[in-house]
Amino acid sequence: MNAAEMSRSNGRLEAALRAGHFVMTAETSPLDAATSAPVLARAGCLKGLADAVNVCDGPSARSHMSAFATAVILAQNGIEPVLQLTVRDRNRIALQADLLGAAALGVPNILCLHGDDIAKGDQPEAKPVHDIDSRELMQTARRMRDEGVLPSGRALESRPRLLIGAADTPIEPKPGWRPDGLRAKIAAGAEFVQTQFCFDPGLLRRYLSALAAEGILEQVFVIVGIGPLPSAKSARWMNANLYGVNVPEPMIRRLEQAPHPETEGRRICVELLQELAGIKGVAGAHMMGPKQEQSIAEVIVESGLLARRDLVCAGRT
Repeated sequence: MNAAEMSRSNGRLEAALRAGHFVMTAETSPLDAATSAPVLARAGCLKGLADAVNVCDGPSARSHMSAFATAVILAQNGIEPVLQLTVRDRNRIALQADLLGAAALGVPNILCLHGDDIAKGDQPEAKPVHDIDSRELMQTARRMRDEGVLPSGRALESRPRLLIGAADTPIEPKPGWRPDGLRAKIAAGAEFVQTQFCFDPGLLRRYLSALAAEGILEQVFVIVGIGPLPSAKSARWMNANLYGVNVPEPMIRRLEQAPHPETEGRRICVELLQELAGIKGVAGAHMMGPKQEQSIAEVIVESGLLARRDLVCAGRT
């Protein structure tokens, strides 16, 4: 990506990406609560550590405090959010309103997603919307930001300053494979992608090499998904149930043999984080895991990467 490009948002995440820093983002899920205190109690540990914190939008197709409200609570308390917006639950009119409202209330980043299957949630009788798809949402956000108009052509009084993101899944690039899906997301407006969990650095390097050959890495920031594995059982569940995820067997054996699996899972995550920071084409790491905010905060500190960045910024390395 061209670091000299005009800033799209007022966010620290974009500033760090364009400065060439290895960024570290985390994830939090909205709570079943109607007050802000639990939100900060869970995600507050990430303040000053994560460059931004993703807020999931109706994860697992279940109702929680809205991602919009959760993101605003974080923003108002000094934690930069990435607001995840799914096209599952709201039509284009509601989504456009959310884009304007989020920007007005200090949310500088969005991640446009399809959304989990309602049939797998706890209210399977609910009706999905899917008025537009995630790429159309990216196109809408980009047009509102860059042209100052709604899809109807109606002019906006002020433009939402937003960094636009998309999801991606690193895969084994077979002969003849082309990154058409990712290319389409970039054409729609994606400036960064956060990937599905990728615990295999070898696969990631091969995937990035294929993207580089297609010129993709010059067009988008790639933030790779990892996370602290709490147990071997959890790792095997991820392999069986999460599309595109493969926790290598040696990692699972480490968890099985460790006297304290959670500690070993954090250690593995630290090692992965440090390795990712040295892989060309990786703009950062996105750390995920249900109720793993505290563990992620510890991983960031133990990695030493923030201290290394501070030294670089101070001109001492």
